[in-house]
Amino acid sequence: MRTIREALAAIRRAPVLTGLSAAMVALALFVVGLFAVATYNLHQALAQVEERVEVVIYIHDDVREAELRLLEEDMLGLPEVQGVRHVSKEEALNRARTDLPEFEELFLSMEANPLPASLEVELAPGFRNPLSVERVADRTTIYPFVEEVRFGRDWIDRLYLLRRIGGIATGILGTAFAVVAGLIIATAVRIAIFARKDEIQIMRLVGATNGFIRRPFLLEGAVTGTLGGLLALGLTFLATAAVSRTIFPLEWIPGEWALGGVAGGGLFGLVASAFALRKYLREV
Repeated sequence: MRTIREALAAIRRAPVLTGLSAAMVALALFVVGLFAVATYNLHQALAQVEERVEVVIYIHDDVREAELRLLEEDMLGLPEVQGVRHVSKEEALNRARTDLPEFEELFLSMEANPLPASLEVELAPGFRNPLSVERVADRTTIYPFVEEVRFGRDWIDRLYLLRRIGGIATGILGTAFAVVAGLIIATAVRIAIFARKDEIQIMRLVGATNGFIRRPFLLEGAVTGTLGGLLALGLTFLATAAVSRTIFPLEWIPGEWALGGVAGGGLFGLVASAFALRKYLREV
């Protein structure tokens, strides 16, 4: 109880400094929160796209039924493959007529069907990433009757690149702002230590240990960091709601991410205070 009373009293004595420290923590976590929302929504979009990822194998017209059956069985034997569907030349033409009605006259004027037959390879969950897709596509190169293999290599690579960039940017910017916030918290702790210099010296004279003296300062730092985390969470929610209403819809981050951000703010404040105490308490 004494630790809590001392920490709350210190916050009341310097509300502006506490508010500034909390605001800097909030700014750091707000930047991280914005990138977390962006990264999460990008991940969700990628997950939806991954469900439609497939490898399409186009076949020469002169392929024999036994050869085609061998390729199907080979594909189904791969751990990355969930299913294989044969699309005949006639079905491919019917699909083209349905998907491209503006070219109906062109299709009717053709004397022969120019579209090739194909195998549509459905990938299993967990194997819809660029590496797995490429491994399945490379497997078809041993068959001379395969004309072409398509799987949208470029846009799959771009989506995964965007997700990596989002994660890296979150880490770099969050770290930069965290350093600034840590310096401000350390400064606030230093000011508090020197403001209570006489009190700390008296406590030492009566036998108080360094741990006993540190606890209120550590709790003060944790409270400041937690307040910053809560403020950042509110700002991130408002920013997400504003973008969803005015530009395009965004999904809110999972609850455990939000709680982790608030807890991270408290932990950050605690660690920054601990470093400041280790450095400045010796000077008193």
